[in-house]
Amino acid sequence: MAPSPTPLISPQPLVLRAEAWSDWSLIDSGDGRKLERYGPYRVVRPEAQCLWAPAMERPSWDEADAIFEAADDEEAGHWRFATPLADTWPMAWRQVAFHGRFTAFRHMGVFPEQAANWAWLDDRLRTGRPVLKILNLFGYTGVASLVCAAAGAQVTHVDASRKAVGWARENAALSGLAGHPIRWICEDARKWVQRECRRGARYDAVILDPPKYGRGPAGEVWRLHDGLAGLMAGCMALLADDAAFVLLNAYSERISGLALASLLAAGGEGRGGAIDWGELAIVDESGARGAGVSFFARWSAP
Repeated sequence: MAPSPTPLISPQPLVLRAEAWSDWSLIDSGDGRKLERYGPYRVVRPEAQCLWAPAMERPSWDEADAIFEAADDEEAGHWRFATPLADTWPMAWRQVAFHGRFTAFRHMGVFPEQAANWAWLDDRLRTGRPVLKILNLFGYTGVASLVCAAAGAQVTHVDASRKAVGWARENAALSGLAGHPIRWICEDARKWVQRECRRGARYDAVILDPPKYGRGPAGEVWRLHDGLAGLMAGCMALLADDAAFVLLNAYSERISGLALASLLAAGGEGRGGAIDWGELAIVDESGARGAGVSFFARWSAP
């Protein structure tokens, strides 16, 4: 009997660059910060990887609409506004609309570097064989779920934060997708996957973007390096025999795209196919400078 095929890991990484679109751009970067445009607003936030000097003069930075003043913990701090601004405002990427927002932890309700993954999902769903059922874990404000729904997929969107799920539903309404087949689940991702395995559920594709650390609705503690292998095993068990893909993304300085690819290969034993991997990067408007901000691996069926 022939041995079960093992997914083939690409020998070379990819750097997928998120370049400017109508509602976002990286205007400038340097001195540990980035100057971005989110819809109508110019925003300054910390970015430790921007080790160089900014290309633009200081006044251009100081005149930003909003500046996040970081505390010792880069995630913590407070916003300083030049003038009072709206709590939320509409943005869009291709056919999907969503709200930008100033959150307490410097985030903007959307991670623009994910545009490279959104494009991959959108193009694949519109040009490949139909993918009917997609599970999106750690779905946050739902942009990836909405990209998939707009391309015709049925989506199960899971996030442990009730607030984030509420924001995702608002984004669905803003996109005109409130009536599309999207299940909104506020649950710990591991518990949901375990429950779906017991029910014998199957999905054509899985997307997951776990944080380094988090808590579930009932206080469940999530740590990336402790929980990811077990969660991935459950996700692979949920894949249909003719499943199309798995997209795994992670924000952690202690992990790599190759490590994520190796985890997918181990879980995909017997399925064959190919795995590409690398990092997602943001690039400034000149195209001269940028920074990798997260790692990804993607398994695709043969």
